[in-house]
Amino acid sequence: MIDEPQAGAAESVPEQSHSSTGGDPAGESVATLRQQLERAHAEREATQQKWLMALADLDTYRRRVRKEAEEARRFAVLPLAEDLLPALDNLHRALEAARSATDVAQLVQGVQMVIRQFDDVLVKHQVTAIESVGRPFDPNLHQALQQQPSADHPPMTVLAEYQRGYQMHDRVIRPSTVVVAAPPAN
Repeated sequence: MIDEPQAGAAESVPEQSHSSTGGDPAGESVATLRQQLERAHAEREATQQKWLMALADLDTYRRRVRKEAEEARRFAVLPLAEDLLPALDNLHRALEAARSATDVAQLVQGVQMVIRQFDDVLVKHQVTAIESVGRPFDPNLHQALQQQPSADHPPMTVLAEYQRGYQMHDRVIRPSTVVVAAPPAN
């Protein structure tokens, strides 16, 4: 770092007398050095101001990005919620219809339509049901509640599903709770 000249330092440099033939080269070089030093100080000051402005801009940017990330986390499920509301509305309508319905078949058909609507919303958001019945037991996808002897199915085959499991992409949200085939008792 270049130190600024102290007050009086310039005065301590002896002034050279200029001859009438064009001046003293040593005096001109001191003046040139002083001008260069003043320019260097001015450049340093300008660079320091730019650096401080860049730091302030970076701090502002970090705060803005942090706030945007927090907002994104807070409202990440908003699209899912918006897509589920019509299915929920239809479920409420089905409940109202059930209170005064005389045709159970129509009621069942209406509830099946609402279930399809829920399934479609989940698929739209990459949430898929785990297929279990008839498949080999996979501890990563299934949670066995019990084993049941079966001569019709190979051991460790899923026989029944108590609760459907779901996954998003390759991550299990909830495993399927299942009954698994065991070798028949002899």
